[in-house]
Amino acid sequence: MNCSISGEVPEDPVVSKKSGLLFEKRLIERHISDYGKCPVTGEPLTADDIIPIQTGKIVKPRPVQAASIPGMLGMFQIEWDGLMLSNFALEQQLHTARQELSHALYQHDAACRVIARLKNERDEARGLLAQAERQIPMAATTAVGTTAVSNGKRAAEDEEMGPDGKKIRPGISQSVIDTLTECNAALSQQRKKRQIPATLAPVDAVERYTQLNSYPLHKTNKPGILSLDIHYAKDIIATGGVDSNVVVFDRPSGQIISTLSGHSKRVTSVKFAAEGELVVSGSADKSVRVWQSSENGNYDCRHVLKDHTAEVQAVTVHATNNYFVTASLDSTWCFYDLASGLCHTRVGDASESDGYTSAAFHPDGLILGTGTSGSLVKIWDVKSQANVAKFDGHVGSVTAISFSENGYFLATAAQDGVKLWDLRKLKNFRTFSPYDENTPTQSVEFDHNGSYLALGGSDIRVYQVASVKAEWNPIKSFPDLSGTGKATCLKFGPDASYIAVGSMDRNLRIFGLPGEEQMEG
Repeated sequence: MNCSISGEVPEDPVVSKKSGLLFEKRLIERHISDYGKCPVTGEPLTADDIIPIQTGKIVKPRPVQAASIPGMLGMFQIEWDGLMLSNFALEQQLHTARQELSHALYQHDAACRVIARLKNERDEARGLLAQAERQIPMAATTAVGTTAVSNGKRAAEDEEMGPDGKKIRPGISQSVIDTLTECNAALSQQRKKRQIPATLAPVDAVERYTQLNSYPLHKTNKPGILSLDIHYAKDIIATGGVDSNVVVFDRPSGQIISTLSGHSKRVTSVKFAAEGELVVSGSADKSVRVWQSSENGNYDCRHVLKDHTAEVQAVTVHATNNYFVTASLDSTWCFYDLASGLCHTRVGDASESDGYTSAAFHPDGLILGTGTSGSLVKIWDVKSQANVAKFDGHVGSVTAISFSENGYFLATAAQDGVKLWDLRKLKNFRTFSPYDENTPTQSVEFDHNGSYLALGGSDIRVYQVASVKAEWNPIKSFPDLSGTGKATCLKFGPDASYIAVGSMDRNLRIFGLPGEEQMEG
């Protein structure tokens, strides 16, 4: 007899006392637990109502297909067909998944292109807005006068044409000049009373300087550090790299504070301003960016300035911390307000076609020095924007310039080495030629106290500052740049306690006295 549920011969038969029906034990027990009634009659049924019965050994008959070889071959063929159909369905699912993934990747790529385009449009709009804001005060000034015609003639007379054909703004306002003059008077008075601090590193300490640490701060795909600056109060270092990034680095802890990304080409110059709260960077992408420190420790881009038409080669911040100057290969320099990003004036020399490759403010802030790609050094009166002196004699582009703290000396670096200029007599009184003619001097820097001078190229050399007639003695040289390329920038730490050096292998190196690094940590 067959089971009333499955219709097959039961292996463990039981019978219902109420209906006399035959069931497979495991099937009827499961049905009773789920429904509590007979599956055939629908009457209430419990486990106690079923009785097991004894039967002989049951042999299940083989299916008809398995009774002959042709039947078995048919069964195998059916199973094989089922396997092939399952495999085909899996291949179809894989193909569909690949198509969906390809579509998702295409959408992601398209979204990235749209985002990049929108960022470019945003930056261009910001640049146009900044230009419009800068033109508003000029338009307002032009509108003041007796008649519109006379004012138009006056504006035309005041404007000059720059070497790129653009009109150059007439000058810096009187209120700004008054601020610069007051700062100059205060700094000059302080300098007369100032003495060399007792904390300045002595000569014998500098002689024992060695490499303390090396930090690879920038990306490896485009290695190289082109510029650096140190904020003495916070002891943090900013570096500008070939990878188009600016890195703000905490020297005592050896940790990167923030990486500033936004430029599209190499960062050629970087400077701290406003107690380290601001960083100003110039780039080969023709733009200048002002970055502001935020509460989370990062620096956010505050201004994007696009007044130059060629690479921006140098940035220098005025002693007031309210203004800065940028110098470009377009043969102009711009004087900016740091807070607003307003360009007060754009100055060019129509008689010269060489671009500017370096720039630095005099410590008193009323003189600006610029170096050109044509081996010339120009000294400017910031108040009148007049070129008051020119120094020639270098070979190759003037790569770096630095004023001494006392304001008497100017050091300039180029292909042929470093020249020292007496600003009182406007003449060259000493030349250092540390390298061969194929190795330019990339950087030159006085320390903040005006006691040491360092220059960098294929190595680093430190000299003791003396008078015009006295000998400037070499103190120390650091040839151990690991053979990875020349030093591109350097700067003394506070009180010459260390020297920070950037090079083309993307490493920031710190030279100082062994043991002091551990004591600071």
